[in-house]
Parts: sequence; C-alpha cells; structure tokens
Amino acid sequence: MNPLNPKKLLLSKWTFVTPVVKQKHFLVSRVILPELPTDPIELVEVEAVFSKATQIIPWRDLQNAEVWRQGWV
Repeated sequence: MNPLNPKKLLLSKWTFVTPVVKQKHFLVSRVILPELPTDPIELVEVEAVFSKATQIIPWRDLQNAEVWRQGWV
C-alpha cells in the first residue's frame, strides 16, 4: 500500500473489511489537528455512510489491510 499522508485523508473513502450492523463504507469526515502545531496528526474522524455514525480512530489504523481497504469495495 502506498504511504498515507494524514493531511490528505480528508473526504477519502474506506471500506471496513468486517462490517458491523451494515456499517461497511466510511468517509474520513475530519482530520483532528493536535493542540500544538508542531505535534504530528494522530487522529481522524470516520463517518459511516449508511448510519452517519462517527468514530475517532488513529489514522495509522487505515494502513492495516486486514481491517480497512481504500475506496468503496
């Protein structure tokens, strides 16, 4: 997988490999900026397309191909 840049994740589409309660397709709705501008970005908010439920996850979790696939598959 290509290396991800957290600053370019906003509005990117992701598929959760093992859907829970019909929540399979997600969109990165927000990149959470750290309190200090010199600190690295650690978290993003993903929104389920089906239910509009949101959750905050470490952006590096999206690199785990066993859990997430880039795009809507």
